[in-house]
This record gives sequence, C-alpha cells and structure tokens, in this order.
Amino acid sequence: MVSSLIADTASDAAGTAATTVAAAAAAEVAARTSSQAQVSKSALAAKLLSLSGVFAVHKPKGPTSAELLNRLKGKLLAEAGMPSPEWNKRQKQTLKIGHGGTLDSAAQGVLVVGIGKGTKMLTSMLSGSKKYIAVGELGRATDTLDSTGKVTDEKPYDKITQEDIEGILQKFTGNIMQVPPLYSALKKDGQRLSTLVKRGEAVEARPARLVTVYSISLLRFQPPLFTLDVECGGGFYIRSLVNDIGRELSSCANVLELTRTKQGPFTLEEHALPEDRWTIDDIAQSLEHYTSLLPDELASKKSKSERSSDQVLSCEYITLNGTKREEDSVKTL
Repeated sequence: MVSSLIADTASDAAGTAATTVAAAAAAEVAARTSSQAQVSKSALAAKLLSLSGVFAVHKPKGPTSAELLNRLKGKLLAEAGMPSPEWNKRQKQTLKIGHGGTLDSAAQGVLVVGIGKGTKMLTSMLSGSKKYIAVGELGRATDTLDSTGKVTDEKPYDKITQEDIEGILQKFTGNIMQVPPLYSALKKDGQRLSTLVKRGEAVEARPARLVTVYSISLLRFQPPLFTLDVECGGGFYIRSLVNDIGRELSSCANVLELTRTKQGPFTLEEHALPEDRWTIDDIAQSLEHYTSLLPDELASKKSKSERSSDQVLSCEYITLNGTKREEDSVKTL
C-alpha cells in the first residue's frame, strides 16, 4: 500500500514536471514567434517608408478620390504594423501619399497615386492626356450634370439619330472653350463650389476656359443612351461635355456612367491595382515596373527628387498654372 502511494506520487511529480517543461517550451516558441513577427513588421514598416514613385489604383464607384486614398493609406499602415498617427509622430516618420487627378464619387477607373517623394511628380503627371468612356443619357438634365443630381429639365429626344450625334462631335474636338460645372472642386474663397451649392448659397457659374480634346468618338447609340470614347487634356469635364452635347442637339443630357481608362502612361486594364493588391510588395513591384512607363523627363525628375533633401509636398492642393481644378488637383495626406 505504501509502495503504491509512493509510486503514484512519483508519477504525479513526473507528470507535473513534463507539463512544466511543455509550457516553458510553448512559451519560448510563442516568444520567438512574437519576436519574429515584430522583426517582420519592422522590416515591412521600413520598406513602406522607403517606397517612392508613382503608380495607379483602380477606383470603384462610391468613394471620393480622397476617401479612397485614406483607405489605401490605412491598409498599408495596418500591414506594416503602424496603424495610428500617434505611432508615426512618436517615430518621427510619416507616410507621404497623394493622388493626382480627382475622379467624382460616381466615377470609376484609373487614379494615379504618388508615394514618398513621388508626390512631387504628380503635378507633372497631370499635364498628360486622359481617356474616358462615358455613357450619356439624352432627354434629362440634372443640377450636377450626372445621374446623382436632381432633375432640372426634361426634353424630347426621339428624333435624335446616331448621325446627328456623330455630326456634332467635331465641334467638341481640339482647343475649345468649356464652362466647368458648379458641382466641382473649383473653389471660391477657399471653399469648394459644390459645398457652397449644397448649402444653398448663390454661386455664379465660372467663365468658360480653354481646354483640349484630342479625340472623341461615338461607340454606341441606344436611345436614350449614347456612349463616348474621349481623350482629353487636364481640366476637362466630361459632365460639361455631355451637357453641351445635349444642348447642341436641342435636347438635354447628363452623364449616367463614367470610367477613366487611362491617365498619362497608366491604363485601367494593365496598370491599375485592384484593392486586393493594395499591399506593400505589390506596390513596390508596381513602382519598379511603372518607372519604365514614365517619360524620360519625369524619370529624370524622379531621380533628382530622390537625391534632393527638399521638403516634400505638404499643401492640400497644388494645381497647374496656379488654377485650382477638380481634375488638376494633387491631394496629399
């Protein structure tokens, strides 16, 4: 009986010792894993902060360009384990990221993004051409010139033919004068016109300004819808174009759908990263690949900016020729 009790006690002690050893081993593995994770996050953070250049993302319908930029920045910071502004402030490091060429919230397509010292290149990118596929709706005008606004007028369109539309497109090609929409990022006294209009404040239409349309063609006509393929320069508004086409046809029209298919060298199909590829590694690969797409003068500017100690772009909007334009704005966060 006594020997049996001693044996049981010895067995219990051995079991406890084994459990203790196993727990210690597990704790050591967990500590090692945690340490490796911290090293990995530190490496990712360093890689993220070293990124510099210009790339493109695919903006879906819904968010504004600024909201999408915030989403992109949030995903990158979270991946690198540095999700809070307070972390950046403590480390005295910041992620500089901006976009060039605003897309309306209802529009989708290519949005060019600059990261690190690549934000300095965005104003140069804006001087390049842009391509759009726009679906217009005849017979209905809205206050925003697109389907998101309130209907302000309705006119018949049943007698308009495909030949009628094709016959007037030449009038909207080349260097033309265009009145920008009231609902835009153009500013008055430091505030967007769209914000003032939504408040119910009286806002005068901006004077017509010179813009450039390189090409425009009619892809489809299924009344009341017509689809245009447009290549234009900076500061051009597709919404104004569609509105003007409606008037020229003795009717009215608004933009039903808008897709930017190209900006500068970046195309929607080949270069715009979808959200599931908004990772540090994917963007690093894109920056390396896209450098070859940039014009020689931009690549030269990129090299100079990387060697320069100049202060990185910090203002909210920088525009070409000193004019603030919705599609010619550089937004940095």
